[in-house]
Amino acid sequence: MHDARVADGAHTEERPGRRTRTGERLAGYVYGTILVLSVIVATARTTTHGTGHIAALVLVTSLVFWLAHVYAHALGDSVGRDQHLSLGELAEIARHESSIATAALPPVAALLLAEVGILADRTAVWLALAIGLAVLMVQGLRFARIERLGWLGTLVVVAVNLGLGIVLIGLKLLVTHH
Repeated sequence: MHDARVADGAHTEERPGRRTRTGERLAGYVYGTILVLSVIVATARTTTHGTGHIAALVLVTSLVFWLAHVYAHALGDSVGRDQHLSLGELAEIARHESSIATAALPPVAALLLAEVGILADRTAVWLALAIGLAVLMVQGLRFARIERLGWLGTLVVVAVNLGLGIVLIGLKLLVTHH
């Protein structure tokens, strides 16, 4: 994760570069969005409590997975560096992983529009899914731009990102129509 240097027997860490941080955020948004889509798909048909309940499940699941990532990376960094992490280092890991949790916010906002009576429940669920697909598309485009991919590479990356989301939505349709 970091470029460790040894100087006079002491380990020093270089801060990750902007490209590394951008990559971490992008990965977190893609992972978090796929997680959000899967929770929406899994709960939209089975819940009788409405979109507020789905939104709460999405938020709780996203926070649990964010904490799991923070914990796992903290353990890995501690073992990899052979030293305990400071609270500041732990906070930095939490910040790096935060895009997993923040990816939930746009779809949750769509779900809450039904809770306040602006949209019908079904419309809000489909809007949340569409927002998730849009996020996957945008993150694919960001990746392609950062990597300076040509049109074919861009198309492949966006198609893979969207494909993951569409498979989840397809599963929703399959499950809810049987």
